[in-house]
Amino acid sequence: MSDRTELDEIGEFGLIERITKAVELKQKDTVKGIGDDAAVIDRGDYYELISTDLLTENIHFDMSYTPLKHLGYKAISVNVSDICAMNGTATHVTVSLAISNRFSVEAVDELYAGILLACEKFNVDLIGGDTTSSLSGLTISVTAFGRVAKDKITYRNGAKDKDLICVSGDLGAAYIGLQLLEREKQIWKENPDVQPDLEGNDYVLERILKPEARIDIVELLEKEGIVPTSMMDISDGLGSEVLHLCKQSNCSARIYEDKLPIDATVSIQAKEFNMEPSTCAMNGGEDYELLFTVKQEDFHKVNAMPEVKIIGYMEDDSQGARLVFPQGEEVEIKAQGWKSF
Repeated sequence: MSDRTELDEIGEFGLIERITKAVELKQKDTVKGIGDDAAVIDRGDYYELISTDLLTENIHFDMSYTPLKHLGYKAISVNVSDICAMNGTATHVTVSLAISNRFSVEAVDELYAGILLACEKFNVDLIGGDTTSSLSGLTISVTAFGRVAKDKITYRNGAKDKDLICVSGDLGAAYIGLQLLEREKQIWKENPDVQPDLEGNDYVLERILKPEARIDIVELLEKEGIVPTSMMDISDGLGSEVLHLCKQSNCSARIYEDKLPIDATVSIQAKEFNMEPSTCAMNGGEDYELLFTVKQEDFHKVNAMPEVKIIGYMEDDSQGARLVFPQGEEVEIKAQGWKSF
């Protein structure tokens, strides 16, 4: 009997590496295949970007507290975010559904209302897809297409010694929103007569249910004449993504705990859940902010951007990634975010 290896033994990224080993690129215009936020195809005057994501019921979302319109919006937004992570502009999407018969025609209408709202917000065209039946709930597959000038393309592997590490927006809000929804779900399951208590938590709930792709940051970098040396979006948690940049760029990183951008509401809620706000920021995931590095010479430009925070810098050594606390203590950063298996 042959040996059997369980998927959770190697995890998502181990599986991707295993699959990638068997892939041989044959087309001359394929610039980048597996291994970044999007594939890169040479179209002569520009690079085309292509990225695909799946959202699966009870894995990526819970229908007991996820409005269908929000879910449709999120499905587009998270794919547009992958195009942004290559410093590109999304242009088209396809949407495919596997859907069970417990969903009505009106439910599908509501889902597509969110999809079309996001397409309008991010200025992308919905150009096709597929639908099929499902025996187990709802699965949404979105493929996003985009473009980027050849001299503006940004991969994960370009960071250099002393590059500044930057992040857009704030971190940890989506994770706190998820904790609130899960808490209220458990209370409701124990007592269906109790109404959910979500008053005053609009910001963190919107961050988990309706995240926004940061096309504004890509536009701002363009306006300021900055081409990041490396970039990716934050879907699995800041800690995990920093480790990706370090591995791909053969660098290490120092992240300063007191520089992490954390909204005041996140700090308050984290304490209620007996968690450190910085733990939510480092390990939470689903923020869909942009993590990127820039050259030291771009410090003043980046420092003046209200939606961007400098949180550390890269180093040309093998020390790994470290979180530096105000007292000087340093802790090794380990990936503790989303695990697929």
